Amino acid sequence: MSDGYGRDEYADRYDSDEQDDTAPSAPEQERTFAALPPASGRGFAESWWGRAWLKALEDTALDGQQLKRGRRFAREGRVGAVSVRPGRITAVVQDHDANAYRSDVLLQELSEEKWDRFLDMAVERAGHIAALLDREMPPDLVEDAAAAGVDLLPAIGDLDPECTCEAWDHCPHTAALCYQVARLLDQDPFVLLLMRGRGERRLLDELQVRITVRAAGQEPSAAVDVSAAVPEDRGVRGVPAAEVHAAGDALPPLPAPPSLPAEAGVSPSLDTETDPEPGVDPTALEMLATDSAARAHRMLAEALSPGHGLQPVPAGLTPGQDAVRLAADARPEPWIANRLAAGSARRPAGLQAAVRAWQYGGAAALAVLDEEWTPDAASLARARTQLAEAWEEDDAPGLRAEQNRWTSVDGTVQLRYGRDGRWYPYRKESGRWTPAGPCDDDPAAALADAGRTDA
Repeated sequence: MSDGYGRDEYADRYDSDEQDDTAPSAPEQERTFAALPPASGRGFAESWWGRAWLKALEDTALDGQQLKRGRRFAREGRVGAVSVRPGRITAVVQDHDANAYRSDVLLQELSEEKWDRFLDMAVERAGHIAALLDREMPPDLVEDAAAAGVDLLPAIGDLDPECTCEAWDHCPHTAALCYQVARLLDQDPFVLLLMRGRGERRLLDELQVRITVRAAGQEPSAAVDVSAAVPEDRGVRGVPAAEVHAAGDALPPLPAPPSLPAEAGVSPSLDTETDPEPGVDPTALEMLATDSAARAHRMLAEALSPGHGLQPVPAGLTPGQDAVRLAADARPEPWIANRLAAGSARRPAGLQAAVRAWQYGGAAALAVLDEEWTPDAASLARARTQLAEAWEEDDAPGLRAEQNRWTSVDGTVQLRYGRDGRWYPYRKESGRWTPAGPCDDDPAAALADAGRTDA
């Protein structure tokens, strides 16, 4: 999620073994979202369901001034990590005096009967399932659920506040929590469904069982057991692995791999007479399409190279690393580069240094730019020996060692030792340490690169 949180920042725990055949109990489920950054210059709800959440808050609270203070607290980033579980959301909120309060907002869970109605309604229309998988909550899904007697969105009075400041109505702390949750709801309506009693995994499991039962031509039961076995005869046929192995040379050969195109495809132009949808930037989309085509071409070339199947799978990039890669590969317009800088948690000048590091050595060089750590004594001793052997005793450069960074006594060049066992040259430019060349196993060679004015 691009708003300062991601799916790997929460845990969604569901253990179907806790269910019994007679009275399924609510599973342990909790998602904890890291504290979001300040939200200056933007609203708290962009989706219609996020706005509906805030309407329930604003129509319920008796004191509008408390809501304004809470909105300001949320906008200033005073809401800590948000914990979401069935029937309750929780966070610690700080006021302007640095006092911290635990704030909770309660929302009634749906009964098992109502969840059965909702799930039966959802499987009737493929569009509802597709919307949930895309993290959307279209109006017709909510309307169809309401027609089935299931109110997903809160109404006036449904958000019940509790706070250690002991206010009896919504206080600034519970209001700030609600405004922050609206930002979470914009990106993921499963947050609301979890508050209503179903986490993502359990909900999708129950939908899948209902879909399977319908595909097999059976009538769904009133309560679906998500641990029930999928019908064995689903019309899917395969070949046992033992038979394939025994067939040996009798099998036809695999088809020839595809040929590599001469170059990546050209992305279509999105500059049309039709105005784009709000929030959609055609120029940025064209850049992403061009980048995707270039990456696909490069990946195909690597896949067709000899021995590719024996190579280890490369590690995936973090969003911050990928923002730097995109800035390095796509050479974007300045205003797009500024957005990529924000995506990599850097200032524009910092992004320029990161791009140079990436161009010299990819993710490993980028890590060297950002990390300070203490190498083992044997590696440092070996580097000192290499440096001593490269110069006469009187000509050896003076270096001050601090963790993995060795800086010349005049403060103009620097060596950085990476976790990959290589040395990276750096040079000070405009008061900032900047990558000055590719890495080298020999610190003396890297130091020579750092001192070259044409590097």
